Amino acid sequence: MIKIELLKKRYKDVQALAGISLEIKKGELFALLGPNGAGKTTTIRIITGLTKKDEGNVYINNIDIFKNGNTGKKLIGLIPQSMNLDIDLTVEENLLIHGLLYSMTYKEIKEKTEELLEYVGMSERKKSKVKTLSGGMRRRVVIARALLHSPEVLFLDEPTVGLDPNIRRKIWWLIKKIQEKGTTIFLTTHYIEEAEFLADRVAFIDEGKIVKIDSPVNLIKDLGEWAVDIIDENSFNTLFFKSKDELKSVITDDFKKIHIRRANLEDAFITYTGKRVEDA
Repeated sequence: MIKIELLKKRYKDVQALAGISLEIKKGELFALLGPNGAGKTTTIRIITGLTKKDEGNVYINNIDIFKNGNTGKKLIGLIPQSMNLDIDLTVEENLLIHGLLYSMTYKEIKEKTEELLEYVGMSERKKSKVKTLSGGMRRRVVIARALLHSPEVLFLDEPTVGLDPNIRRKIWWLIKKIQEKGTTIFLTTHYIEEAEFLADRVAFIDEGKIVKIDSPVNLIKDLGEWAVDIIDENSFNTLFFKSKDELKSVITDDFKKIHIRRANLEDAFITYTGKRVEDA
């Protein structure tokens, strides 16, 4: 569905992308996980035509999006990190403008607007001006707008940034509903739990390079099912074990504190990159 080949981008002295290559399957929810400044947003901006590449190719449904920009854009829906709605217009007016930009008829726009606002739980606020909406409501309107022209691929750039945990989980549920309808989803995030919960596969990106790609389950399983955090006077270390029986080797009186837990995706990210995902 999406094929990225050796994509490169430099901003003055910063190599934002150092030749990344990815393939995303039709109907897959693929997450690009990394710290701020790792190259996540640059990747989405290039694919969606908002930033020019230096080198590389991107194909969506075998269409070269750099050579067939208008055709490619019709396949794409974008939910940007910033809330780029017109706050002085109503919810339905924002969707109307989007539909007209994609050459939809007034009838099509009206029908899809009704359907999608019901879908994201915003029907009762369709006449409300955007400036009266909460952050979570605005995010749902942005999602409805991105789906209005029935894109085959939905790009979400940090879709829950700045939202409280309760609203964030409601957005997760909505994203999974969208995927269940067959939409291919490309997600960027620096929230470990978001990638672990949502993604079929995850790519770790750091300093513009893809470090590792696999399913969250496999990335965790490769480390071991159990993690033991060991704290002594001079250090903090984490060891991984495949079974509870193996844990016996570290449960001794030599350590002042031992914390036993399930291994998680953050452990995998630290193992493969040498840093925490929140490190900038």
